Amino acid sequence: MNYIDFRARFHDFACFSHEQVLASFPGFDRGNYSSWLGKGYIKRLRRSWYAFADVADTPGIAEYFAGRIYAPSYLSCEHVMARAGLIPESVVQFTCVTSLKTASFKNDFGEFFYRSVKPELMFGYRVDTVGGGLPVNVATPAKALCDFLYLNAQYDTPEEIEALRLDADVLAELASGGDLDGVAERFGSRALKRRIKLAKRVYLA
Repeated sequence: MNYIDFRARFHDFACFSHEQVLASFPGFDRGNYSSWLGKGYIKRLRRSWYAFADVADTPGIAEYFAGRIYAPSYLSCEHVMARAGLIPESVVQFTCVTSLKTASFKNDFGEFFYRSVKPELMFGYRVDTVGGGLPVNVATPAKALCDFLYLNAQYDTPEEIEALRLDADVLAELASGGDLDGVAERFGSRALKRRIKLAKRVYLA
């Protein structure tokens, strides 16, 4: 397989799966991957998923890969909470929510964690773009906080909630107008609603 022809077919997508390759090039020899990895043309993202090495410096490219290599999924929890200024720490890993089983992957672009929820809880995200138009599914800050508290049952006391060090101003903004409560209501979880009320009492009382 000629790499120049291959690159021309897939480079606009930044990454590709073996399944996609076979759809365009039936009979494709998987040995090409080993050769191109050795030459530094491509990087492995996970089993049967690869990225072109020259996209590594594209802003936001790892966030794009997060949604591509394990779909359906969207960025959420700590990653989005940090982006929104809701928690003070910068978060290196990429945490996503998925309707598939829980999974994790590590590659040259970062560490990717996928937390499983019921399909009906796959809501509350928007589509951003990076790298000139590559789509990235990102939870709203309110949904990211609800996802986090829903998936981490240990945050169920004032002490545990306080340990999160949530930014009171950002939390107040999320709570204004009932947006946060509206998102929590859609989960149908009394435990989550209790944790949201607890967070508001700890930080906004």
